[in-house]
Amino acid sequence: MARPEKIRLGDLLVQQNIVTASQLALALEAQKKSGAKLGQVLIETGYATEEGIARALAKQLGAPFIDLRQYNARPEVVRLLPETQARRFRALMLDEKDGTLLVGMADPTDLTAFDEICRLVRRPVDLAVVMRTHLLAAVDRVYHRTEEITGLAKELTADMTDATAGLDEMFGSGIGGEDAPVVKLLQTVFDEALRAHASDIHIEPQEKSLIIRFRIDGVLHIKTEADSKVASALVLRLKLTAGLDISEKRLPQDGRFNIKVRGAPLDVRISTMPTQYGESVVMRLLAQNTELLGLDKVNMPPYVLERLRNAIHRPSGMVLVTGPTGSGKTTTLYAALSELNTTEKKIITVEDPVEYRLAGINQVQVHEKIDLTFERVLRSVLRQDPDIVLVGEMRDHTTAEIGMRASMTGHMVLSTLHTNDAISTPVRLIDMGVPRYMVALSLQLVLAQRLVRVICEDCAEPYSPLPNEEAWARTEIGDRIETAKFKRGRGCSSCGGSGYKGRQGVYELLEMNSALVEAANHHDTNAFIAEAKIAMAGKTLRSDALRLALMGRTSVQEAMRIDNQQD
Repeated sequence: MARPEKIRLGDLLVQQNIVTASQLALALEAQKKSGAKLGQVLIETGYATEEGIARALAKQLGAPFIDLRQYNARPEVVRLLPETQARRFRALMLDEKDGTLLVGMADPTDLTAFDEICRLVRRPVDLAVVMRTHLLAAVDRVYHRTEEITGLAKELTADMTDATAGLDEMFGSGIGGEDAPVVKLLQTVFDEALRAHASDIHIEPQEKSLIIRFRIDGVLHIKTEADSKVASALVLRLKLTAGLDISEKRLPQDGRFNIKVRGAPLDVRISTMPTQYGESVVMRLLAQNTELLGLDKVNMPPYVLERLRNAIHRPSGMVLVTGPTGSGKTTTLYAALSELNTTEKKIITVEDPVEYRLAGINQVQVHEKIDLTFERVLRSVLRQDPDIVLVGEMRDHTTAEIGMRASMTGHMVLSTLHTNDAISTPVRLIDMGVPRYMVALSLQLVLAQRLVRVICEDCAEPYSPLPNEEAWARTEIGDRIETAKFKRGRGCSSCGGSGYKGRQGVYELLEMNSALVEAANHHDTNAFIAEAKIAMAGKTLRSDALRLALMGRTSVQEAMRIDNQQD
C-alpha cells in the first residue's frame, strides 16, 4: 500500500454523510475555542462517533478498519515498535506477511508519524485504521513489562555478583532510593501488577530460580523467572520498606506499607514465610483511590439485595457474610456500611487490617503484638455508644460471643466467618462454643458468596456444553437445558487469551425465620440443616452461578468450579 495521503477530515465526513455541513461549521467554531482536534470535537458534541470517523477514513484511504478488541496482535511483531513510539504515534504493529508489516494507526492522516514508523522498522509498511480508545487500551494490554522485569532482574543479579557494588548503591538509601537496581525492579513489578489489575503479587524462591506471579481474577499467572540470587535482595528491600525485622529469617512476619504507583496511592499488605529455598513473600494490593461500590452496584440478585437491605437497616441483630479468602466479603460489608453511613448513626469497625478508609466512620486497627486484640477492642467499642459495629472476622469463641451479646443489646453487628455455605454458618458458631439460644436470637441473616470470572464481551461466542457439564446443569434446571444458550470466551487480546475479563459475585442467603430459630435452639443439628435446605431451595450458590451461565455472563465451567468449592 502506498503512503497515506493528506486528508481534510471535515470535508471527508460531509462527503460521506457522517456529518452535515452545518454541524461541521459548528464543530470548527468550537475547535477554534478549545484548540482540540476536529475529530475529538465532533465526538464530544455527538455529531459523529469514533467508529464512524475511523471507518470513513479507512474507506477513503482504501485501508482496512480493524477492531482491536477482537484482534490478536502477534507479540513478536508488536515489539518491533517500542512502547514509547507506539504511545507517541498512536500506533500498534499488528502483523507481518511476506516481509510487509501491518500497522494500526488512530490518526492515519499523520504523515510524519507514518514516515517515522517506516524509518524505525526499516521494512515496507501497510496501514490499517483503528479507534483511538481501543488503541490506547491495547497498548496498555499488549506491552507487558515482562521483558523489562526480566531485564531488571538480570541487571540486579549482575550487580550482586559485582564485588565493588555497595549496599547503598544496590538497595538505595531509604525508601526513596529510586535509582537502586532492586528499587527499579520492584517499581516495575508494582506498576505492571496495577496495570494488569492483579490482586496479589507472589515472590517465590525455588532451588535454581525465583518466580514472580500475579493473581488476576483469582488465578495465578507467572510474570517472570529470575536468578535465585535476586530473591534475598527483593525480600530485604521489601522488609525495610515495611519496617520488618531484616535479621529474622526463620519466622513468618506480617506488615504493610504505602507506595505511589502510576501517581495513585497503593496500600500493600505483606506476608513473609520461610521456605526451603528462602523467604516467600505474598503482597495483597489495595488501591486507595478505588471507589467503594454501593449495594445497588454489586450485581446481587434482586431478592438477595432486598432481604439484605431489610436486615442491615434493623436496629439490632447480627448479619454475617461468609466465604473463603478473596471472595469479596469485605467489599460487600463496606457496600453495606456506605449505605448505613449517615450523620444519625455512629459506626465503629474493628479490623485486621483496615482495608478501606471511609469518611465518617471510626475504624480501629487490631494490633496483636501490643495485645490490642479483637476481644479487647470489641469490649471497649461497646462503651463508645455505637449504633453499628463491624467486626472484621469472628475468629474465636470469645469474639463471636461478645458480638452476639452486642447484637442482643441494641446494636447492629456486621461480620465475616469462614464457612463453605450459608447453612453451615449457624452450626459453625455453635461448634465454636456460642450458646444455641444466642445464635437463634441474634443471627438475622447469613450471606454466602463467591466470585466467578466473567466472560470477555469482546470474544464471547455460543457454546455447547460437554456431556459432564450438561449433566451437571440438568440436575438444577431439568429439561430447560435443551433450550439454554450458553457462551464461552474464545480468547482475544482484550482478555489476554483467557476468555474471561473481570469477576462478579455469586450469592446465597439464609434468613432466620421462626422455623429456623426453633430448629437452631434444638440439639439436633441435622433438623436445622434439613429446615434450612427447605428454606433455600433453588436459591443456593450453585443455582446463582448457573443463573449467570444461562445469562451468558459466565461459563458452565466456572459455575461448576463454584459448586465444587462447596464440597
